[in-house]
Amino acid sequence: MKREFDFLPELPKSSLDDRKFADLVAECLLRIPRYCPEWTNHNPSDPGVTLIELFAWLTDQMLLRFNQIPRLNYIGFLELLGIKLQAPVPAKSEVTFYLTTSFLEQHTIPANTIIATERTETEEAIEFTTDTNLVITPPKIKHLLTATTKEITNFIDFSNWTSEADGAELRGGSETRIFDDTPNIGNCFYVVLNNDQIAGNVIVLNIKANAGTPTGINPQNPPRNWEAWTGEKWENILLKESDDNTQGFSFNTFKKQGGNPIEGGADITLHLPLDLPVTNFEGYEGMWIRCRVTKEGEEIPGYSNSPRIIAIAIRAIGGTVKITQSTEIENETLGESDGTPGQSFQLQQNPILTPKKDIEYITVMPPGEDAIPENWQQVDNFSDSRENDLHYTLDCITGKIQFGPLIREPYQIKESTWNRQKLPTNTEEIDNSGKFSKRQYGKVPLRGSTITMVKYRTGGGERGNVAKGTIKICKSAVPYIERIENHQPAKDGTNAESLEAAMMRVPQQLRTPNRAVTAEDFETLARRGSKGAIARTHCLPDQPGTVKLLLIPHVNLEVIETGIAPEKFNITDNLKKEVENYLEERRLLGIKIIYDQPKYLGICTHTKVSLQKEYKNEIAKKDIKNKILIALYQFLNPINGYFEQQGWPFNHSVNKADIKRLLQIIEGVGKIEWIKIYPIDPIIQDGNITQWQKREKDEEEIDLQPDQLICSWDKTTLDSNDNDNPQLDSAHKVYFD
Repeated sequence: MKREFDFLPELPKSSLDDRKFADLVAECLLRIPRYCPEWTNHNPSDPGVTLIELFAWLTDQMLLRFNQIPRLNYIGFLELLGIKLQAPVPAKSEVTFYLTTSFLEQHTIPANTIIATERTETEEAIEFTTDTNLVITPPKIKHLLTATTKEITNFIDFSNWTSEADGAELRGGSETRIFDDTPNIGNCFYVVLNNDQIAGNVIVLNIKANAGTPTGINPQNPPRNWEAWTGEKWENILLKESDDNTQGFSFNTFKKQGGNPIEGGADITLHLPLDLPVTNFEGYEGMWIRCRVTKEGEEIPGYSNSPRIIAIAIRAIGGTVKITQSTEIENETLGESDGTPGQSFQLQQNPILTPKKDIEYITVMPPGEDAIPENWQQVDNFSDSRENDLHYTLDCITGKIQFGPLIREPYQIKESTWNRQKLPTNTEEIDNSGKFSKRQYGKVPLRGSTITMVKYRTGGGERGNVAKGTIKICKSAVPYIERIENHQPAKDGTNAESLEAAMMRVPQQLRTPNRAVTAEDFETLARRGSKGAIARTHCLPDQPGTVKLLLIPHVNLEVIETGIAPEKFNITDNLKKEVENYLEERRLLGIKIIYDQPKYLGICTHTKVSLQKEYKNEIAKKDIKNKILIALYQFLNPINGYFEQQGWPFNHSVNKADIKRLLQIIEGVGKIEWIKIYPIDPIIQDGNITQWQKREKDEEEIDLQPDQLICSWDKTTLDSNDNDNPQLDSAHKVYFD
């Protein structure tokens, strides 16, 4: 019978410490000027160098044995170094709740509301919870303004309009234009709102006007954007064109159907951002949204006349809130203490998300009627715990909770340890009467005490990185909910760290200090600060005193067979902030860090191959074609691409030689007849990538800029923004001779 760990010798072993004898000697010699500057003779004949070589040999032998230990013991050694496997990271996103009706008063959807994806025959539902309360507040209009340019100057106030329903509706005596008579690019129509609790709300502007007013635009593609001011930039708040029933103030539907928008008006649904501060521009204070005339193209005619409106009303129909892929468990009883040191208890669910220590902790209820419950504190280890400290540890991978152990140790060790305390106290005397002494690390719960976990969260992992539009089920009993939808995909979810990943991380962590000095320090600390959410980092030289750090997040690699669209690698603001907070405490004084992501370049290949004679049948052709496509999508990938499967290297060109080398190792491939490589360039408008365009001419070799990376994807099979661009053909093509 094969034992459980008989397979381990067959696996490739990665050394915990890859230094050899020569490396150890060289490192010691480099340290001589620092610790012993008067020692100037570093020749092998020097007796001191002989001692260095002797100890280096002893250390080399120790490392040789240490690197050969069974993997079963690796976790134990990692714990001795104070290193634990990293807990899973939950995916995060935003979800929008749509109400069955609008309210005249505030309506609150409580925090920790449970929502989920739909359960299918093959997959269980994935649960998320809302992070905070969602407050949906009736909005009020404070000002209506127009400006001749996108710069906020030269306002025209709708001062003659009257307010009705306490600001929920404004009416004019007659038609009023919202742009110039002949609108130009940059003309803006501003709506200033008068409530500081509508951030994230979904609002509806009801516009009343005459349907017969000509505007000269294409109603299916009006040249305008609806935007909101976030304090830093104007952000788009019209999710899709179908949300604008006015069709760019043309009211084309009413013209066709013979109705009149003066009576019931036409609705424009806008999704306000979560960051929507109260701002003062030119003396007008409030929360700002606007409609801006944009650049018209050859197929997008501009406004020939300014749209005119008679009245505008506003109401709230929903709101957006941040969500996390987690399940919250409260007041779970773990059992009773038996009064012995080092006892452990098991949580019912695992793995556990990193606890929020202010609200997720253990309470211990001592026996007795007059007992008072004790709130215990989680610590990383018991090294600094005293006998009466209410401390415990939690293994987030297994869900195991452990209380402090009782250790027998020589009294000399205990004495020296206490002498090194930063704030020595005399509350505990050291017993030197015997050769050994006992020390309790952390308090032991009294016998018969009831131990309860007040709250903890389970979940996390890559399975939480779901696509947009997949979160549709509200499991909590919340009234007045018509439907829910996530308009953004969930991102940043990573699985618990595997032992193999930890084995690769430990040597790097031991070499890297807790301060960011070199480029490698910045890259390593950024990955560490993301808690596993960042897959790769790259530090670019910038101006003196400035470091530019490129971040590449983990994504779901289960769909690598059809590639990964570039927008999947976008860094979320939450993840960027988490890395920034971690590095802020570790950067050198005076160093400015710029956080960004690589500029991605799409790659599409067309290849013609000749198969070996025995593979020239339809079944084999189909199988080989599938293998070639999978190999290409994985090879041209920023996370696990290239031959080493560590991601496409920075500053490495894309050339036909590498593609040919990749394809020749696939079973059944005989000869590579030809290869064509087509770059796919991003089209950028207002600082955002709107779509991608494939070049018509193939390239022999594509050189990359220092901040560029490549990716490849089949847009017809992916949840990609490029599905709006039917001309784009990003998929790899394989032809047979």
